[in-house]
Amino acid sequence: MGKTALLTEFARDRRAIFHTASGRPRDDELRLLSLAARDVVGTGVRDLSERPFTDWADALETLAGAADDEPLLVVLDEFPELVRISPELESTLRAVWDRIRTRTKLRVFLSGSAVRTMQAIQEERSPLYGRIDLVLHLRPFEPHEAAKMLPRLRPSDRALVWSIVGGTPLYLEWWDDGRSVRDNVRRLVCAPAGLLLHAGELALATDLDTGGLARQIVFAIGAGRTKHNEIADAVRAEPARALDQLIELGVIERIAPVTEDPRRTRRRRYRIGDNFLAFWLGVVDRYRADIERGLGESILPVLLDDLDDFAGPRWEEAFRAHLRRRADAGEIASRIVAIGPYWNVAQPPVEIDAVALAGRSRTAVLAGEAKWARSVDGARLRRDLERKAEALPNRADDLRFALCARERIEDSGDALTVTAADIFG
Repeated sequence: MGKTALLTEFARDRRAIFHTASGRPRDDELRLLSLAARDVVGTGVRDLSERPFTDWADALETLAGAADDEPLLVVLDEFPELVRISPELESTLRAVWDRIRTRTKLRVFLSGSAVRTMQAIQEERSPLYGRIDLVLHLRPFEPHEAAKMLPRLRPSDRALVWSIVGGTPLYLEWWDDGRSVRDNVRRLVCAPAGLLLHAGELALATDLDTGGLARQIVFAIGAGRTKHNEIADAVRAEPARALDQLIELGVIERIAPVTEDPRRTRRRRYRIGDNFLAFWLGVVDRYRADIERGLGESILPVLLDDLDDFAGPRWEEAFRAHLRRRADAGEIASRIVAIGPYWNVAQPPVEIDAVALAGRSRTAVLAGEAKWARSVDGARLRRDLERKAEALPNRADDLRFALCARERIEDSGDALTVTAADIFG
């Protein structure tokens, strides 16, 4: 999520030592940490060129000594990699920290991509429990934030790129906004060495057991099995516990009609939380083996044909995110408490892309529909939305309507209109 770049910027004007672990042997990690610390610590405390750190206790105590009078920030990036090669590190850090924390100006910043491991070091059974002062969980960029990394694209094209790569800064950096979607997909996906062709597997490997139930569940959801019974049938096991763990990790999301309590309703669905991982699982993975065998150029037009179908649900989520921003700014109605999708099991079933609820009574005050089309007939879309809104429980007498398309809404009347220029402009 761009954590390394963020930490580098945070440390820029500070007296700081930055070490990124990569699973090297313990002595190699200590040697590289010594080199990173050499210029900051100086020879007054210890010549780290001649006498590098011998173990983690030695490293921490030496760095604490270098911070007796002047603050020192030590960033241990990819901390889970250090724990993997040195399982004793957490206990060592606790023991040293308990001894020195009141007499040093040393601050240690731990960061990592393996979310489950970073969560585990905060739990009660962990040696570091109760000793962590600040926890930050980086989230992907929201649509309006991601748009700033694609300045040369039109808003409607930014919407398409966001639906593919999501809000991960690294993936947005890989996308060349001076080239076409076709050229970027050819380079990043439809080539054996394409960075995005393999990024999904790397993302899954960070937190999931490669042969475990959780991985099977993620692939099942990515293939379109979004209900509990569909997932259970696909993996041939009861998935409840693994689903909860995947939600905790942020890999998947559990959604329910916004008018219902998600803890009690049985009308729940599951989806992949990250746009890129959803794209990789739902579109790329089925072609991956053949792209690696050299069929990328032949597969390219087929994959591009899949993009519009894939982008629709992501566009709906961008629409909801935009409405939440406007609601938080007080631009929709007062006291908005929730914005989300609505659906029921009537015959025929009703689905509404966005419903805003207000107040303790959770009254529906706005209903919205998003279409991935470049242009829509606003009058027709509103009539359809008015008909569907009759199914909403507890709706306001003056229910408002919101209509969304990528570029233009014709004949919208008094409805709130939203385009890609509003969301990604």
